[in-house]
Amino acid sequence: MGDNRVEYLLIKDLPQDERPRERLERYGAQALSNAELLAIILRTGVQGESVLHLASRLLAKYNGLLGLARANFSELCTERGLGPAKATQLMAALELGRRLMIASPEERPVVRSPADAANLLMLEMAPLQQEHLRLLLLDTKNRVLSSPTVYIGSLNMSMLRVGEVFREAVRQNCAAIIVAHNHPSGDPTPSPEDIAVTERIVMAGQLLDVEVLDHLIIGQQRYVSLKERGLGFSADGRRRK
Repeated sequence: MGDNRVEYLLIKDLPQDERPRERLERYGAQALSNAELLAIILRTGVQGESVLHLASRLLAKYNGLLGLARANFSELCTERGLGPAKATQLMAALELGRRLMIASPEERPVVRSPADAANLLMLEMAPLQQEHLRLLLLDTKNRVLSSPTVYIGSLNMSMLRVGEVFREAVRQNCAAIIVAHNHPSGDPTPSPEDIAVTERIVMAGQLLDVEVLDHLIIGQQRYVSLKERGLGFSADGRRRK
């Protein structure tokens, strides 16, 4: 009977200038693939499997970085080649990536389009297993002041208190807000409830003199701008029929 074992090329077997760490030093982190960056974080593979193949296998199994971000500590610890130490390293790196999406106060991002807002929020919100309603609080130049979570749970009209949505916006005296919530199913298609909640928030913003620029629904690697679709927004603030 033949030997059916698969032989994986180890990092040490690669030419010096093709190894992830050396490539990062030479070309910068932006030149590396997700698998190469993960390989640097994980550092070592498992017997018969290089760390680069381990990283690629994890990305394939969890459908990319967002899927990995969804995984909990216990799940990661059960993966061949991982353990508590590597799972901790991986989760810490992903958490840093989430936090980096909201820049430091001295380098506040500017939101010029729905895509700008989605890029700030998707990495953090897409993996969430429960609906979260978050805001981007903006100054007069559309720079992000903060991004608080104001509600957790299904956007039920009877449960959501619109006043709570604007509490932090009023406290920080912001000029405008962008509302965002995630669909744990991964499908960002707006529901009738999403549209109704948007109408209430927009009208409340007009009363409080805080402009509601958009409401984004975050899905799996996709988002929907209700403002772009004309859902829940109207020129005179009256509810759409």
